[in-house]
Amino acid sequence: MKSVAVVGLGYVGLTTAVGLAQLGHKVLGFDTDASKVSLLSDGKSPIYEEGMELALGTLIDSKNLNFTNHIEQVADSKPEFIFVCVATPQDKSGAANLTVLNSVTSQLSAIAPTDSILVVKSTVPVGTGRILAELMQRKDVFMASNPEFLREGTAMRDVAEPDRIVVGANSPGVAGRVLELYEGIDCPKIETSVESSELIKYAANAYLAMRLSFVNDIAELSEKTHANVDQVLQGMGMDKRIGTSFLKPGPGWGGSCFPKDTCALVSIANTVGANLPLVETAIASNRAASDRAVQAIVELAGGDLSNKLVAVWGVAFKAHTDDVRDSPALKIIEALLKHGAVVQAYDPIASVPEQTGLSKSSSALQAATGADVLAILTEWPEFSGVSPEETTKLMKNSAVFDARRILPESWRNHASEFRVLGGSSK
Repeated sequence: MKSVAVVGLGYVGLTTAVGLAQLGHKVLGFDTDASKVSLLSDGKSPIYEEGMELALGTLIDSKNLNFTNHIEQVADSKPEFIFVCVATPQDKSGAANLTVLNSVTSQLSAIAPTDSILVVKSTVPVGTGRILAELMQRKDVFMASNPEFLREGTAMRDVAEPDRIVVGANSPGVAGRVLELYEGIDCPKIETSVESSELIKYAANAYLAMRLSFVNDIAELSEKTHANVDQVLQGMGMDKRIGTSFLKPGPGWGGSCFPKDTCALVSIANTVGANLPLVETAIASNRAASDRAVQAIVELAGGDLSNKLVAVWGVAFKAHTDDVRDSPALKIIEALLKHGAVVQAYDPIASVPEQTGLSKSSSALQAATGADVLAILTEWPEFSGVSPEETTKLMKNSAVFDARRILPESWRNHASEFRVLGGSSK
């Protein structure tokens, strides 16, 4: 059992704290948000993630996991490892904003025990580890990079059964010490330099984003050439060099990672005089994917959305999460409102933001009531089970746009118009 402190209890920090406590370590989670700490101390999660609250209750009862909003308690716990999991949001230039990270590092320099390791789990530009080491001004405290590869909606499984664990360090033996924390996990474990570890995270996310953009462009091409996109992607995925992951077309990618990480990677490249035209094109393609979805809805409304009622099913950036950050659904809703539409939205978990012209519905059927167009923008499984007959009877004009390709073909028999992103699955 090791003594661990986790600084920053957002999505990454909370999942990291829970995962390390489940491995048997003594973990103290720190966050400046007193209300969040109070909620967590009661075993309640501020984020929606399957299995999170059950794990919290068990670990708190076992005394392996505790929370505080007092930095002095972190010092008193004398942690051998301090995981830094604070946000690094995108600034106006597209680069990662390290203001909070730098501030936290300065605070930790005063309390970190001798021979402890500061483990940066926040996504940071290449070279940040060396900058933080200088900021620490502590030769008796070591730096390591340990990027996260969590998927929202499956984060608890990802932390217990990761594809790999990467630890970067520039001091001998440091990476090995961090990897000892994960001895209970059977997966490939990779030791790298700090710089390589920092870049691995960005490179992985940028590649996945490019893959999604490519698939969305192929979906558009399939629709315009009357090809069957499902068959096209099935044929692609059977190639072992390609595989089937991330071959699902949609109205664009979003969330807390891909948008900011792709922009940050381009910014890093520009700073050092390198070019990443593929990543830049993927970003532009993603904007076009949302624009195509908006255009499809406009066309289903007869070319004019003025005073038309649009029902939207799903506002989270993907299913199985309550995260709406950079959600393509919200971008599409905002565009619809600018076109003069009124929007009724429903999501099983995520909150619908307050905005003029946008109202929250308590069910999928309530959202569809009186609508001119129904748009499915998040791939929640429950939507595929809603009765097309009952839904279309409630609508004013039963035009339907399935941007996630999840509705059964039986909808075609009940909708006045039924359009699927990428074309019909028939």
